Amino acid sequence: MHGEYKVAGGKLVAVDVDVVDGLLHGVVVSGDFFLEPDDALPVLGAALEGLPADAPPARLAQAVTDGLTTAERAGTIAGPVAMVGFDARAVALAVRRALGHSTAWSDHTFELIDPGPLPPAVHAALDQVLTEELAAGRRGPTLRFWEWVEPAVIIGSFQSVRNEVDLEAAQRYGITLVRRISGGGAMFMEAGNCITFSLVVPVSLVDGMTFEESYTFLNQWVLGALADVGVQAFVTGLNDIASPAGKLAGSAQKRMVGGAVLHHVTMSYDIDADKMLQVLRIGREKLSDKGTTSANKRVDPVRSQTQLPREAVIDAFVAHFRSRYRLVDGALRDDELARAHDLAATKFSDPSWTLRVP
Repeated sequence: MHGEYKVAGGKLVAVDVDVVDGLLHGVVVSGDFFLEPDDALPVLGAALEGLPADAPPARLAQAVTDGLTTAERAGTIAGPVAMVGFDARAVALAVRRALGHSTAWSDHTFELIDPGPLPPAVHAALDQVLTEELAAGRRGPTLRFWEWVEPAVIIGSFQSVRNEVDLEAAQRYGITLVRRISGGGAMFMEAGNCITFSLVVPVSLVDGMTFEESYTFLNQWVLGALADVGVQAFVTGLNDIASPAGKLAGSAQKRMVGGAVLHHVTMSYDIDADKMLQVLRIGREKLSDKGTTSANKRVDPVRSQTQLPREAVIDAFVAHFRSRYRLVDGALRDDELARAHDLAATKFSDPSWTLRVP
């Protein structure tokens, strides 16, 4: 079996391996990386010999590190080891890909789903439905941009309502409160004021990554899409995307039992910062690590940086995703949409869920 892993900003690692009686056998590591001394190369494969084929990435990486350390101390290689453009974890992930435990973007076909404008509670419900459908093996990975008419605040799964939202202000502006299944912070959403999408992928795509690493990994294409519309953006903190002018977006994740990951991003397009500050309780403590004491200074909408209509920005995002990965047009099944509407009524509009953290 053959597997490859390209280190972000680094080099390609390839692994060829057999499995005999459930154990790794004949492991050969190669690639366009740099490694000193030369005779350390066979140590990479030898260190993995005999390990269980289902060993997790951390165990595989540790075996490589231990093998190199042992060889260096024993003097069986010419000198201190220098791995340039790759590391032990990259070798581990290449092994996992060879064995089919870890996958790459190119291993998947993504379905673009556009159900049209829906109530925010239905969108939150669709996140749950589509992620559970992938985990159950009834559909593949999906990319879905949200469209809605009703204004809403979508709070994270673990946020306190009274700490995050001024309910009187929300009622005054006719804003609905919805709690989503993922963690993270509150999303202030009026029609046309932000760009929100949900990406549902198999957990194999982020195999071996920490949560922090998976946020960066799944947001890389977003940075490319922003560059296409003239915005130079970068990942900052755990889950934010920013430009030199300020914060652009936040992302959140939820991992389902069965092997599916929900990753969604909400990006400011033309947010009414004054109204947002009346509805959301954004305290000084939350802003303290952002280098500012004013929340509206943190928001720099995409519209002001691109001068493009929101629809044109979304079209550019879809085009960029399609240029990098296999993306086909798809649609919700009737049973998926029906279940989402049912969940919107019985869960996402139910105070027992919305106010589960008062």
